[in-house]
Amino acid sequence: MAKARIYFITDVHGSNRCYRKFLNAAKFYGADVVILGGDITGKSIIPVVELENGRFTCKYQGEDITLENSKEVDELRKKVGDSGAYTTVVSASEFRELDANPEKVKVLFHDLMVERAKEWMALAEERLGKTSVRCYISPGNDDILEIDDVLSSSSYVVNPEGKAIDIDGEHEMITLGTTNHTPWSSPREVDEETLAKMIAEMADSVRNMKTAIFNIHVPPIDTPLDKAPKVDETLKIVVKAGNVEMISAGSTACRKAILKHQPMLGLHGHIHESRGTVKLGKTFCANPGSDYGEGILRGFLGDIEGEKIKSFILTSG
Repeated sequence: MAKARIYFITDVHGSNRCYRKFLNAAKFYGADVVILGGDITGKSIIPVVELENGRFTCKYQGEDITLENSKEVDELRKKVGDSGAYTTVVSASEFRELDANPEKVKVLFHDLMVERAKEWMALAEERLGKTSVRCYISPGNDDILEIDDVLSSSSYVVNPEGKAIDIDGEHEMITLGTTNHTPWSSPREVDEETLAKMIAEMADSVRNMKTAIFNIHVPPIDTPLDKAPKVDETLKIVVKAGNVEMISAGSTACRKAILKHQPMLGLHGHIHESRGTVKLGKTFCANPGSDYGEGILRGFLGDIEGEKIKSFILTSG
């Protein structure tokens, strides 16, 4: 029977710091397989405006910041990149043009996402390409479709999205970053019926469910892995009697597929707040959670052998 140590993370949302920790985790934890399960791109751009006096200004985390020189700009850009956002340095006139043209902002945003994804693929190959570690990185519901070509272009990183693949000689993994519908209308959302068909097509290719892994971004509904804050029509978090109202935001299709096929392991993300594990029938499911904005990497580390998960731990660092 093949033994493997797998390290799984998800929802890093553009954080350079979390991504570097992910690559370093292979050696730190002695992992044979490392998996980044979706939502790899960031959520915002911070324009840094160059002023006529040689200084720079920007608004970051609600504050107006003045930067004296290019060195301070570089320091800020690193800080922003570690938190997951993107930066662009523009003149005052370029900033006004962007401010008046949302379509140009969208194009720039997409370009920055693709650029960072390319940088990440190159860094993975540099850090791990000459090792025996297998690296799998796939998109999630928040990731634009243009990311797929970048993830599939690497000579080292494998994009497992939409396929059943052998990860270590014995354990197969199916991967799906598309989710059920969310209030945010992200790039990869479908109804539950379509989601069920997408999972079923991959599951039909699995030779042995007893040793299989379902790397499905959205967690199964009505479990400790899918509890999220409820939001209203303006996307504001709903608070009742001083407490945030929580709902189950997982997928019925995911839950049904797991209960039907009973794979060895389910790896999930999507719901940052619901870090934990649960058994669905014979299937052990995990969501390591996400705290990317603080540069903290949440992960799942598991030793698998044949049909068994010999040990596991939810990591943080």
